[in-house]
Amino acid sequence: MQNAAAQLIAACDDPGAVAERLLSEGHRVIRVLGQDAPYALLRAMGRAPVRMVPRPGPTPDADMLAGDGTLSQRGRSLLQQIVGDASGTSLLFTHADSELPQLFATVRDLIRAGDIAERPIHMLDLGHQPRESSRAYNAARIAQLVDWLGGVDADHFAACAAEERARPAAMRHLSGVRRIAAIGAAHALPPAEWLELVGQVSGDAAGEPVFVLGSPHFSTARARDLAARGLDARADDQDWGDPLVAAWADTPATLDGLSDPMRLVPRKLVTAEDRAAVVIARMQALDIARAVIVESVGDEAAAWDAGYFARTLEAAGFAVERIGASPPPAPATDAPRPTPRGQDGRRSRKSLTSIASFGAYQRDWFKGVREAVAAGAPLAVVNANSPQEILRAMDVPFVVNQWWASIVAAKQQSPRYFQLLRDHGYPSDAEAYSAQGIAAMFDADPEQAPWGGLPRPAFVQAPLGTDATPRIFDHWARETGAEPFLFERSIESRIDFPIDWWDRLHDDWDSAIEPERLDLMTAELRAVIARIEASTDRRFDPDRFADIMDLVNEQEDYYRRTRDLIAGAHPAPVSISDTMPATMVPQWHRGTTWARDAARDFYHEVKARHEAGEAACANEKLRLMWVGRGMWSDMGFTQRWEDSHGAVFVWSMYLALAADGYIRRTAPGQDPLRALAARFVTMGDELRMPTWAGAWHVREAQSHAVDGAVALSDADPFVLRALRRAGVPVLSLDLDNYNREASDGDAVDRQIAAFLEGPVSDYAGRRR
Repeated sequence: MQNAAAQLIAACDDPGAVAERLLSEGHRVIRVLGQDAPYALLRAMGRAPVRMVPRPGPTPDADMLAGDGTLSQRGRSLLQQIVGDASGTSLLFTHADSELPQLFATVRDLIRAGDIAERPIHMLDLGHQPRESSRAYNAARIAQLVDWLGGVDADHFAACAAEERARPAAMRHLSGVRRIAAIGAAHALPPAEWLELVGQVSGDAAGEPVFVLGSPHFSTARARDLAARGLDARADDQDWGDPLVAAWADTPATLDGLSDPMRLVPRKLVTAEDRAAVVIARMQALDIARAVIVESVGDEAAAWDAGYFARTLEAAGFAVERIGASPPPAPATDAPRPTPRGQDGRRSRKSLTSIASFGAYQRDWFKGVREAVAAGAPLAVVNANSPQEILRAMDVPFVVNQWWASIVAAKQQSPRYFQLLRDHGYPSDAEAYSAQGIAAMFDADPEQAPWGGLPRPAFVQAPLGTDATPRIFDHWARETGAEPFLFERSIESRIDFPIDWWDRLHDDWDSAIEPERLDLMTAELRAVIARIEASTDRRFDPDRFADIMDLVNEQEDYYRRTRDLIAGAHPAPVSISDTMPATMVPQWHRGTTWARDAARDFYHEVKARHEAGEAACANEKLRLMWVGRGMWSDMGFTQRWEDSHGAVFVWSMYLALAADGYIRRTAPGQDPLRALAARFVTMGDELRMPTWAGAWHVREAQSHAVDGAVALSDADPFVLRALRRAGVPVLSLDLDNYNREASDGDAVDRQIAAFLEGPVSDYAGRRR
């Protein structure tokens, strides 16, 4: 009996050893990453699916190949195992969390570049929103999986599904370490072997019963820690626990059933209120008086929920313990802070008359938004990668979440907003840049609130880009009463796809992008239109929308002409201190005549400066890229090196992405709504997805003849790796874009000076 329990624990904690044994026995092993993979289907197709889980220990190969930043410690552990696996077994990735698609793209890029051995890989990109569009998308992706593995016999599939449905009853007697071990082992061992072991294991429970929720348990380590303290994890609500067991009981025996987006929903996509209600009901039914909330390092979704769960469960009369969470930062004090660099006389110098009025326009516009909302208009606050053109066509005033964050940073209010988040039980270090909107809801100081404060929204919208995104927007909606809409975030699942996307997406988007992704996003756009029409008196006008799309294309085409002019101009007529505000302010207003004209006037002024021989830096010696978000809290930061080193930042993602990432023209007969889907379905890929982003940044570095690149901490390491491989010197700063005052400015300045005087100057000398 003890031996059976030990075998289950070993299979849970080290499934790699199980994979090696199964391979030696002649099984067709497929390594699986993601708890929402259809294991019964994989078995029906003659495969032995074995899950991959992170393991403790160093990850030297992964660190070298992927660097820091994009992949968490968990992701690097998985990559380390993939690199070290010489078996060549197939890998199946799912979209159970936001890191797995990134890991898939990483492995795909490493194989493409010849950095790791080639092996069969596949992305099963399943959506989990309760919409028919997600079901249709899932059906297409399931069919592709079946084709990849060579087909499935319906009778065999039905038998494998029946085996899975029988599992919950077989392990009903287990709790604590043995229950977690049984769940994990079920994703590695053959069904008959698993069933025999579970039947041999005693269900004797010892210790105080607790309910565990929060971060997923990839091994028995957390349950063993609790057991050592005399606590028995009797039940849980985490991705590798009881939700999987519940899904087993309803395992479908048809491909259509597997396509159900609600078949196995990751916990991050379930509202906090719904989860809390289920937890409370289960704790009461099981007579459990104590809850343990686990917050693993790097799990931003769990961090956003932990405070709410603790308050809600305590209010219901349960004892609550939070483990694994880092202590909150000390509250702000009245001690004087260092003077922010943006306030020491080195603010950015705006040299262009075409953008001189932008600040006044923005303030007047935002004042108008506040007045409209006060008069009863519904306000939407949306993420930057959300399709704002729909809102403009429906006369719904909106504010872009990241624009608001930049205003908060520019007004030096970030520390105060971080404290507001902490005061209300939310983290200030988990995707903080996207959390400034919810922080604004707690700002009761009209004297300090930037531009009078952000009004209360009626709608909050965002694509499911990160694990924290649905948690932030769920709590935002709950705190404000806003109606949330989360767009599915589909993934480029092809192994081979057009790397030179920048030359194809403007006009050939309907053939360059996977049709499944376009179908899904177009349906999502129609769904959000229907939601807004049902909640307000606003109506969607297709003709007006088509005009808006034309205006956007005109605006972005002016940016493209400006970008190309700067790329070929030596010296550069402007720097990114000009181009960033000149691009970003009108981008928030794209689809308006004002924004189109602003982009046009900007282009003509840059062109006139170039023709007149004017330069951002008359003594231009070095040309630099800025990789990452803008330094909104210190906009003069990038100009500091012009006088001292003749170094000009000529490139940032803002103008370049406007030039290449937004234009989607329609030919006669093409649907402008589908063109909008094509604009947003790839947004994010261009900047952070391996292969997509790296190739583009290298192309931009070469076309702009840059001598070096400076990156912030949020920069994609694969972009930096691609630049370095292309010979471009790269300086990666441990610095964020919204809280510059927290850094040691002098130390950063010394880093940049050494970089310019060393690698950049050497590279420039060799090139010239």
